[in-house]
Amino acid sequence: MSTRYLVLHWFPREEDPEGEPRLGLAVPRSVGSAVVRNRVKRLLRDVWRELLPTVAAGNDYVLAARPGLAEPAETRGRDWLVAEVTDVLAKARL
Repeated sequence: MSTRYLVLHWFPREEDPEGEPRLGLAVPRSVGSAVVRNRVKRLLRDVWRELLPTVAAGNDYVLAARPGLAEPAETRGRDWLVAEVTDVLAKARL
């Protein structure tokens, strides 16, 4: 599933179908410099921790940032980023 700024891939875990969901992040160089990419990763991890109770158990998730995410994440704030991640997770539930 994808939105303008994020792509979400998910995979069921056969060895632990009831385990806590795990997250992998992919933030390519096209998002920005190393400092910018690390900031985006910190923000995404923080949002993930907040949304963890709403995420389906027993899956592994890979959240990939698309170019252009860093600027709106900085200017629009954390609430905007929470809404973006929530949106991509909601699309994955369909």
